[in-house]
Amino acid sequence: MNIQFLGAAGEVTGSRHLINAMLSGKSRHFMVDYGMFQGGREATNKNLEVLRFSPKDLDFVVLTHAHIDHSGLLPRLCAQGFSGPIYCTKSTFELLKILLLDSAHLQRADVERAERKQKAGKWRGEMPVALYSREEVEMALNQFEPLEYEQFVEPAHGIGLEFRNAGHILGSAIAVIDIAEDGIQKKRCVFSGDIGMKGKVLMPDPDLIKDADVIVVESTYGDRLHRSLQDTEDELVDVISSTMAAHGNVVMPAFAVGRTQEILFLLIDLVRRGRLSHLSIWVDSPMATAATHLTQNFFSQLDSQSQATFDWYKNNPKAVDLRFIADVEESKALNKVKGGAIIISASGMCDAGRIVHHLASNLPRAQNAIVITGFQAYGSLGRRLVDKAQKVRLFGEEVPVRASIHTIGGLSAHADQAGLLDWLRGFKRAPNTVFVVHGEPESSSVLAECIRDQLHWRNVIIPERLHTYQC
Repeated sequence: MNIQFLGAAGEVTGSRHLINAMLSGKSRHFMVDYGMFQGGREATNKNLEVLRFSPKDLDFVVLTHAHIDHSGLLPRLCAQGFSGPIYCTKSTFELLKILLLDSAHLQRADVERAERKQKAGKWRGEMPVALYSREEVEMALNQFEPLEYEQFVEPAHGIGLEFRNAGHILGSAIAVIDIAEDGIQKKRCVFSGDIGMKGKVLMPDPDLIKDADVIVVESTYGDRLHRSLQDTEDELVDVISSTMAAHGNVVMPAFAVGRTQEILFLLIDLVRRGRLSHLSIWVDSPMATAATHLTQNFFSQLDSQSQATFDWYKNNPKAVDLRFIADVEESKALNKVKGGAIIISASGMCDAGRIVHHLASNLPRAQNAIVITGFQAYGSLGRRLVDKAQKVRLFGEEVPVRASIHTIGGLSAHADQAGLLDWLRGFKRAPNTVFVVHGEPESSSVLAECIRDQLHWRNVIIPERLHTYQC
């Protein structure tokens, strides 16, 4: 068998792994993840590039979780001719009904906004492109086959699939795939997807897998350690308290699925424990609102602390003034609030959606704070803010950055270097090959070296995008 890495190689976004194997005298092809590249014009070009394989030749797709950098181009793949099943967990499928439709809506909205500005002579640069429509999303959703965790299926003769909990977001999975090629001993391939942190808010610890011949492991934070939850709480309390005292707003760009719910649970828990006084929180993202309600439906999949916090809030609803913004007019009105608000909005990398409007309104005011809670890809607006840009272009106009920018890494849904190594130590023997993906070059390189030095696994490869490797 061989694996071709079509994305998330040398970068974090665009996870796509193409596996080829010879089964019963026939070449079989399947994908693990089919994500969207994110972060500027270069990412758009990759999303639009001509495929190096025929979607009609794919037998099936395995999806580790719902985040757009892993799932976001599935509607496009189906529209281009892929007609086979897409396997994911049941809660991932429910999230995809929200995320993929929202993705199509945002793409269409960006195109329409650019067309209006172009017509008025106010648009500069290249026009955005819609990668797929709502109708194409709805058609793709018909191809999904949701599974329970630890439910074993055979997508094709000679291939077995089982999902284990990755502890990253609701429904996130480690894909355990057994492949019995013709005349070759069966190989177990484990695709980590995105691995969550042990002991983090909301999600359980990631499952440990005992055995693998081939491991494909993410490395988003493979070169660093996160702050402890205690240090993260201290920093968040300090930023919120000082900003509220200065009569400013706290704006928190957050991924609608996973991060928004984690932040809400953490803020409510800080009020419950008396570390913060009464808060006024606005969640301005229809997708985040839907995902939060969905999270309640899968209450049993949350960790015990989060269940306890949620129960406390149900019994003390006035402790936190929590509002979910429904329509566009309400969202626009929120930009008139000059102080005292915590605004949580998507997208998490600040490249689209309502968060861009809130940044345009709040960045110019020094009493405000922007709290970055997740990874920001190269080329994204969020990355420019993290890199201390003095001004940014929003909606075709230059906006000065006077608000304070705070990066709170301890809220990450991704395991840090120690967490990734702990997860890898769960394997009882050294695999034949480890591929280190889903990280910027420095992160992947450092993690690969740690695997060699600390675990004494020798065949550790950082794959190049579009290259094919024998396993």
